[in-house]
Amino acid sequence: MTLEIVQAGHPVLRQGAHRVDVDVIGSDQFNDLIEQMVETMREAPGVGLAAPQIGLPLQLCVIEHRNEFVDAVPDDVRELHEKKPVPLTVLVNPVIKPVGKQATSFHEGCLSVAGWMAETPRYRRVKVEALDHNGEEVLLDWSGWPARIAQHEVDHLHGVLYVDRMDPKTFCTIQSRLAAEFGELDDDHFDYTFDVMRAELFDQDRDGNTDDNDDDNPDDDDRA
Repeated sequence: MTLEIVQAGHPVLRQGAHRVDVDVIGSDQFNDLIEQMVETMREAPGVGLAAPQIGLPLQLCVIEHRNEFVDAVPDDVRELHEKKPVPLTVLVNPVIKPVGKQATSFHEGCLSVAGWMAETPRYRRVKVEALDHNGEEVLLDWSGWPARIAQHEVDHLHGVLYVDRMDPKTFCTIQSRLAAEFGELDDDHFDYTFDVMRAELFDQDRDGNTDDNDDDNPDDDDRA
């Protein structure tokens, strides 16, 4: 069963999510919720989904960057963005902390800001502490694209959208960017999966490299 993904303007996307009670973790109801979130994420399709995006203010998100998304990306783009598969990962009450101050800026979109994208700076490497679907401790040390996905999803748990961090000069519709590249497209040619399209066409930073300048980094906070 897929769930409705709420869009920007819904108040749940702008409020802090509540921590999940550890006594709930592992229950049939909680496992059913996770299954529905995973199905919704895959159907969208996307690489992550946070509970607030389906209208629930809970500190819960699912992440999965499938092999077909990574394999569809040209080698040079895959290397530049450090794209790599991420197996299905459930994060309950996650705390995320940057490792160092190096940041990269690539185009990023969101299932709750459907049809739009913009360059968004993110820390290149982060550590994540959370619980999994069984209540077991999860410790992750992610870099590159997986780190970007994690930061994006954990932001949702604190009422933050990528538009709060983006370079506003780069904000555009996906379709307008496609049109700029290829001219006007009919519906058949516009039938790209969200992540693969983004990776193939738009995930280029303006300079084609990373930037160690602190002034270009995201806010230096834990976003816990």
